[in-house]
Amino acid sequence: MMNFDIKAKIDEIAGKIKADPKLLKNFETEPVKTVESLLGVDLPDDKLQPLIEGIKAKLGGKIDLGNLLGGVKKLF
Repeated sequence: MMNFDIKAKIDEIAGKIKADPKLLKNFETEPVKTVESLLGVDLPDDKLQPLIEGIKAKLGGKIDLGNLLGGVKKLF
């Protein structure tokens, strides 16, 4: 089991992606692989999807973050 602050992890990864144009391009084309490389873990795609959606929201999209975080907490 992984225990980390999901919101903080979303903020951290989104910050790294925003600061690096190459990472941003990689995230746009292969979000799962990009997030796995930044986390340093290999998780099933469906487990990463809520985290990816949170990162996309931080990068400019709008989603229901409260609902998203509730779903992510169930994963870890």
